[in-house]
Amino acid sequence: MKKLIIGIGGVTNGGKSTLAKAIHEIVPNSCIVAQDTYFKEDFIVPVDSNGFKQYDVLDALYMDRMMGDIQAWQKDPPSFLSDYRCKTSSAAIPKTPGVVYVLIIEGFLIFNYRPLNEIMDQRYFLTLPYEPCKGRRCSRVYVPPDPPGYFDGHVWPMYLKNRKEMEETVNDLVYLDGMKSREELYKTVYDGITSELQKLLDAN
Repeated sequence: MKKLIIGIGGVTNGGKSTLAKAIHEIVPNSCIVAQDTYFKEDFIVPVDSNGFKQYDVLDALYMDRMMGDIQAWQKDPPSFLSDYRCKTSSAAIPKTPGVVYVLIIEGFLIFNYRPLNEIMDQRYFLTLPYEPCKGRRCSRVYVPPDPPGYFDGHVWPMYLKNRKEMEETVNDLVYLDGMKSREELYKTVYDGITSELQKLLDAN
């Protein structure tokens, strides 16, 4: 049984979830694990000196639970596809020789968590300039909602900090311009994945 793990990370509102879903819908035997589903309860997340909730840090996430779920996929992808709560590809088929199972890990801090980053086969990182990113973020409704000044006071500074830390430790990142069309972004990632899938199949 062959396995491929793809990481799709990047800036807030950069298009990570949209891209991950588009890839998932066309790649057989694939599943998405989204980092956003592992946030701790709001009352647990600490507040900084400015009164901003510290959501853009690893401590705001149950990373141990996320790794536990990913390890379950690594151990038995077919059972994971059947049992896990994540959205699974309608093209999924039972365990057979020659099948490659694909896990798509999506999230804003996936490359900053070393145990998670180390298991990935391909890494894609979506970027956006400040103004478009702020515009997209402010147009969305979050639960709980972003307080006034949250983007400039917490979200953007933490993005820059986290990106710097990531770039100091992570190799083989493929940067994607979030200003490009969905079709262009999709093609870049899909072509990279299909190339790797073919290599795995040819290795039979």
